[in-house]
Amino acid sequence: MILLGKIAFRNILRNRRRSAMTGAAVAVGALALLVFGSFTTYLFASFHTTLVQQIGHLTVYRQGYFLFGAGNPTGYSIGDYEKVMGTISNDPALHPLLNVVTPTQSLVGIAGNFESGNDTAKTFLGIGLLPADRDRMRQWNEFGAGRVYPPDLRLSEDDDTRGLVGRGVARILGLCAALKMEDCPSPPPSPTQIADSAGSLDADIAGLSQSEIGSSNEGNGMPRLDLISATASGAPNVVSLSVAGSEPWGAKENDDNIITMHLKLAQQLVYGRSERKVTGIEIQLARSEDIDLARHRLVELFKANNLDLEVRDFGERTPFFGQALSLFRSIFVFISLIIGIVVLFAVVNTMTMNVMERTTEIGTLRAMGVRRHGVRLQFLIEGAMVGALGASFGLICAVVIVTLINQAGLTWIPPTNVTPVPLLLDLFGQPELLLGTWIGLVAVATGAALVPANRAAKLPVVDALRHV
Repeated sequence: MILLGKIAFRNILRNRRRSAMTGAAVAVGALALLVFGSFTTYLFASFHTTLVQQIGHLTVYRQGYFLFGAGNPTGYSIGDYEKVMGTISNDPALHPLLNVVTPTQSLVGIAGNFESGNDTAKTFLGIGLLPADRDRMRQWNEFGAGRVYPPDLRLSEDDDTRGLVGRGVARILGLCAALKMEDCPSPPPSPTQIADSAGSLDADIAGLSQSEIGSSNEGNGMPRLDLISATASGAPNVVSLSVAGSEPWGAKENDDNIITMHLKLAQQLVYGRSERKVTGIEIQLARSEDIDLARHRLVELFKANNLDLEVRDFGERTPFFGQALSLFRSIFVFISLIIGIVVLFAVVNTMTMNVMERTTEIGTLRAMGVRRHGVRLQFLIEGAMVGALGASFGLICAVVIVTLINQAGLTWIPPTNVTPVPLLLDLFGQPELLLGTWIGLVAVATGAALVPANRAAKLPVVDALRHV
C-alpha cells in the first residue's frame, strides 16, 4: 500500500498543472463550506443568545395557556407563583442548573398621552418584569456571540411606576421630543377628528385617568402615559406610567406596540385589588445543554406536587428560530451538493485524461501480472490523494481567513438585533464541521475516480499495448 501511495504521488506530479487545477477546485470547495458553515454556526449562536437573554431557556405556564391563553390570559394565570418559584429554585436536581428564575406578566390595553394635549391613544402589548432579574438575564453569554448589556438604570426596583416604550410607540404617541430621541419625527398637528367614536374614546380614557390616578406621579420630570386595560373581573382599570426612555426591538410590529414596565404595575393594571398572579415564570439556565434535563425534571416536579403547569422552551415560543435554522441548514446542504458536483466532474475529467495518457503503461502493468483490482486501486488512490491534498489546503486557507476575520474587529446587525454585535466565525469550536468537510470531499474525489479506474482496469492487454 505504501508503494502504491508513492507511485500515486509521482503520477500526480507528472502533470502538475492539471493536478493543481483539480486540487484547487477541491480546496475552493472546502474553503466555501468551512467559511459558510462557521458563519452559520455563529449566526445561530447569536440568535440563540439574543432569545435566551430576552425570554430565558424555559417558561412555565398554566396548562393550556400556550395554546388558548391569548383569548383569556387572566383565566390561565399562575396563582401563588412565589411558592412555585421557590419549589423550582430549591429543588436539589434543578438548583445547580439555574441562573435566573423570574415571573413575567403579559397584558394588552390602550395607552394614551393626554397630558401633551394631543389626546393620542393606541393599543399596546405590555410586558411586566422585575428589572433586577432582567439585567441578570441579559448578562448570559455562553457562546460569546451576544451583545454585552450594561445595567439598565432607567428601570428601578424601588420605583414601580417607571417603564420603557418601543421607539414606534414613542413616535406614535408624540414622545420624541420629551425623550430626546434622534431620527424620531414628531406627529403633525391632529386634524379634526372624523370619527366621533375615536374622540369619545380618548375623552373617556382621559377622564378615567384623572379620576383613578390623579397626579400621583407628577413632578418626576418624565413624560407620562395613561394605560387602560380590563381587569380579571372585566372592569376597566387605569394606571399611570412614567416613561423613563425608549428601546428598539428590531421589528416594526414590536417597536410600534411593546411597553415594558415593572411587574407590580402590570399586576396592578390587570388584577386591580384581586390576587396578584403572573402569566408565566421564565427560567434561564447556566448552560443551554441542560434544557432537556431541566425540562424533564420540571415536568416530574409538577406532577409530584400536583401543579397544573406546563413547560415550553424558547424555540416553541419563537418559531422563527426553528424556521431560520431549517432554512440555513437547507442552504448549507444545497451549497454542499453544488460543490460536490463540481469536485466530482473535476476529478472525473482529470482521471479520465490520466487513463487516456497512460494506456500503454496500463497494458504493460497488466502484461507483467498486475491484476485488474490492482490497476483500479492505483487510480482510486490517486483520486483520494488529490482530494486529500486539496481538502487539506482548503482547510488551512479557511483557518487563516477565519482568524483574520475574527481579529479584524468587524461588527454587524443580525436579524432580531438592533445594535451592532461582533462579527465572528465559529470554526475552531466545530470539529464535526472540519472533519465532515474533509472526509466528505475526499470521499467525493475517490468516488469520482471510480469510473475512470474501472475503465482502466477493463482495458484489454493487447489493445492497451498497441495504443499509440
